Amino acid sequence: MSCARVGRDFIAGGFRDLPGNAIVVRDPSDGSTVVWQATPIVSHVGAAIEAARQAQAAWARLRFEDRAAILRRYAEATTSRADEIAERIAREMGKLKSEAVLEAKLLAEKVAITLEEHSSARIRGYEVAINQSRTGLCSFRAHGVMAVLGPFNFPAHLPNGQLVPALLAGNTVVFKPSEKAPGAAEILAECFVHAGLPRGVFNVVQGGAETARSLTAHRDIDGILFTGSFQVGRAILESNLDRPGRIVALEMGGSNASIVWGDCDLRQAVIECARAAFATTGQRCTCTRRMLVDARIAPRFIKAFCEVASNLSVGEALSQEPVFMGPLVSSDAADAFLREQARLVEHGAKLLVVGSRLPRPGYFVSPSVCQVERFTIEDDRETFAPLVRIATVHSLDDAIAQANASEYGLAASVFTRDDAVWDECVAQLKSGCINRNTGTAGASSRLPFGGLGRSGNHRPAAAFALDFCAYPVSSLIERSDTAPVPVGMCAEESWFQ
Repeated sequence: MSCARVGRDFIAGGFRDLPGNAIVVRDPSDGSTVVWQATPIVSHVGAAIEAARQAQAAWARLRFEDRAAILRRYAEATTSRADEIAERIAREMGKLKSEAVLEAKLLAEKVAITLEEHSSARIRGYEVAINQSRTGLCSFRAHGVMAVLGPFNFPAHLPNGQLVPALLAGNTVVFKPSEKAPGAAEILAECFVHAGLPRGVFNVVQGGAETARSLTAHRDIDGILFTGSFQVGRAILESNLDRPGRIVALEMGGSNASIVWGDCDLRQAVIECARAAFATTGQRCTCTRRMLVDARIAPRFIKAFCEVASNLSVGEALSQEPVFMGPLVSSDAADAFLREQARLVEHGAKLLVVGSRLPRPGYFVSPSVCQVERFTIEDDRETFAPLVRIATVHSLDDAIAQANASEYGLAASVFTRDDAVWDECVAQLKSGCINRNTGTAGASSRLPFGGLGRSGNHRPAAAFALDFCAYPVSSLIERSDTAPVPVGMCAEESWFQ
């Protein structure tokens, strides 16, 4: 069964069809309907970069307000097509339509937030007085051509959060979406056309690993903004070891921990931990993967959590019925989920809720909850699926130590009524995002978003994304013409006549 769209690249203001089926995207809700297919043309990478290079100087010379006006029109276009964007996301990667609609609405919100004074001021210049005749200036300059590589789980929102600041700062962009959810990128390109963006300022190249390698290793790009797995992020860094001047901003995965302390509101903790563990079928980098529960409330918490997990509704992305979880993105993802569950059992974990493939078409699974003795860095890994592990702890120090037993450091949450417990956790947890009495999944674009270790390279996105989209230039401006003659230098006035 097929209703496939032919994939397209977008280069220098025009679309280029990619006939063929080297890449085939099937609707995860039935596993058979082909919704997008293409055979990438790797040489298009060079063409897109050249188009971006030719357009960059003129784009950067535009007034800040003129670039902002185009981005506002782009935001209006994405709003008018939000339902179409949402449906495309739902059909390509299986995200529930309700979640996909929220993602589509975030596109315009990101533009508005980026243009707010507290955000845009991060790349607005300033001056200081050095002395009576000299002024110091700080201005900001775009890097040039930026490569943006997007993930499948938020195929519109996450790359949009990088390309909007990049464009506002005066960069041009070549965007490679995930080959698992490529279609939203084509709609974004159409929205930029509608907004009147000059040709070549925004480009799209479709493809898989070969396209990504060609883009991130190309000598004519000035920066790489990546969202995805640690393995791919590491490969990007490795391919750029000889380019220390190239900005590389990595937003990668997480093995996120929640500490559930004995004084917490039990209902709040259970619901929020379950939401954060299983949202988007566990396919968020901020999903809760590990839970550390105070022994004083562990029996009650674990029982209630397992009840909630066992009764989550699972259904098609476009279901008209109330559904919490859709399918995983692919059959391979479902197989990997089951292999990890089996591995944990083999290493001593106790299955409290058994995850399984559901007997229906598509890539549907049920949640998995495993109880382990403790968390160690040797056994730490990210599982991009609805699988969560629970350990019981007897002290806050041990809870914090186990939460930190990870090579990742993206998100953490703490459930407690005690300010002293919260203060201790904030001081010691090694994560870029630490929440109180709400789950690890969920972030605000008005705050920085990024992690430590395998989660990122100290280039937080969201409210801080503009920081890696421009670099500062310092200037000293001298207004007098009475330069003093340094000791040891001769300067006869007659020489200057």
